[in-house]
Amino acid sequence: MNDRYDAGYGSDQYELVGYDEYGQPVYRQIPAQQQQTYDPYAGQGQGQGYGYDPYAGGAGGQQAAPSYDTGQQAPVHDTGRQPAMPAYDPYGTGGHAAYDPYGQAATSGRQPRVAEQTAHIPQQAGPADHAAVPRQDDDERDYHTGQFAFVEQPDGDSEDVIDWLNFTENRTERREEAKRRARSRMIALVVVLALVAVGGVGYLWYAGKIPGLSSSAAKGGTTTSAAAQKRDVVVVHLHNTGGGGTSTVLLVDNTTIKQGSTVLLPNSLALSDDDGTTTTLAKSVDDDGSSGTRDQLDTVLGTSIEGTWRLDTPYLQNLVDLVGNIDIDTNADVPAPDAKKKGEEPLVNQGKGQTLGGKAAVAYATYRASGEAQNAQLERFGQVMQGVLRKLSSDASAATTTVQTLAQILDPSLTDKDLGTFLAKLADLAKDGDYKTALLPVQSDGTLSAETSSSVVKDILGGTAKSPSAGSAVRVSVQNATGVKDDTEKARVVLVNGGYTFLEGGTASGTQATSKVLYSDAADKENATEVAKTLGLGTGAVRKGTVGSGADVSVVLGQDYKPSSS
Repeated sequence: MNDRYDAGYGSDQYELVGYDEYGQPVYRQIPAQQQQTYDPYAGQGQGQGYGYDPYAGGAGGQQAAPSYDTGQQAPVHDTGRQPAMPAYDPYGTGGHAAYDPYGQAATSGRQPRVAEQTAHIPQQAGPADHAAVPRQDDDERDYHTGQFAFVEQPDGDSEDVIDWLNFTENRTERREEAKRRARSRMIALVVVLALVAVGGVGYLWYAGKIPGLSSSAAKGGTTTSAAAQKRDVVVVHLHNTGGGGTSTVLLVDNTTIKQGSTVLLPNSLALSDDDGTTTTLAKSVDDDGSSGTRDQLDTVLGTSIEGTWRLDTPYLQNLVDLVGNIDIDTNADVPAPDAKKKGEEPLVNQGKGQTLGGKAAVAYATYRASGEAQNAQLERFGQVMQGVLRKLSSDASAATTTVQTLAQILDPSLTDKDLGTFLAKLADLAKDGDYKTALLPVQSDGTLSAETSSSVVKDILGGTAKSPSAGSAVRVSVQNATGVKDDTEKARVVLVNGGYTFLEGGTASGTQATSKVLYSDAADKENATEVAKTLGLGTGAVRKGTVGSGADVSVVLGQDYKPSSS
């Protein structure tokens, strides 16, 4: 940095004398007698001005260059060919001649500070790195806080404005960020709710719990027909070893729609023997056994039964005890089988949520009140079976262990493992509520009509009703003259179970002491004799007479008729 301020190239000149308390440079005007003209092209022989010519020849023609006066003398800079030049000392530390690049004459010693010639040039900024500070007499530099202050000090208002702008900007950004987060959370919530709704509807659709929609819809959008659905079917025959008689149900596991069912089969269901002779379900179970009855049911119902489970009442009692009792809604008070007096405390009370042990469950499953149809007792047996399934383990191995504990001799078509696995699947459906019980509708002659049986045979079993022709069974008309209304129903059950077609003959206006079995055609005499035996009447009751319309044999029940317990 130059130590002089040249204001106008040849006019008044100024030199730096120090800095004020604000760090601004302070100059003074150089007296006119000390000003010399700077001539960069001056020759070797010139005695005034800037006398140093680096290109001049000869060794002895050099002139001493004028010094640069900063208020003190400095040594002369020597290039090797010139005499020593005075050194530049901005702090005036020595009395050497100063080097004056503008051709000023060298002066010795510190120059006195002339107050009236000191001037401040505001346009000229002081040096940034090498500020010339006059030395103090005690050889210590006097530093003032103003020398280190910034040229322009920002006021407090500008900082407040900047802080306010930053605060406003940050708060705006926080608001926008909060809004973005709120929108993101709302979108996520809507998506989650939509997924939950879709999943719930899909589950209900798959489980078949949406009215009007089938859960068996295939992936392509088409509904699987009832006939194409896969089912596992087992027939169960309950033998009442104490009171006699049998009860039959079908256990159905529809693996396509995940639905379990118990189909109640009335004993009056008409079946066909191997020789084509018409019989009933009850008579077939007693005469033809398990395999013959299973084949006949397959023919009539159009289904495929995989096995037969004969369940005698003692085994049913043990089964209920093994699963830890059952809870069902009973519809009648059931007396104990060994009760001797009327009015004793019933073994099973009527009501909802009744807990039954093995003995009570058997009594309820086989109970048939006076005057009740066989279907009422059949429905109670269905309740007990569903109650057992709800308490049975859903694990196949555990259910198999329960079956093995019964120590039954099963039909060869159904092993312990197969029956245990089958019952475990039904138990799982029963616990989830995907289980129902349905009664197979049978007409008075034991046959099935397409209209009445389609809901069970077609929908549950996936088959087609193929009842034997009604004309192949002997049609028996029964008129009640005993004075006891229930005797008609009891006779009907016995005749249907015997393979006959029952026809209602009404009730006589009065009572008769003896019963009569009439036939009109000699070819029907043998049939009339068999009907008398089936009803427990002697052959003396058989005689030729007038037979009701549409019947082959007519029966008039008298007071000598003693209905059987079956």
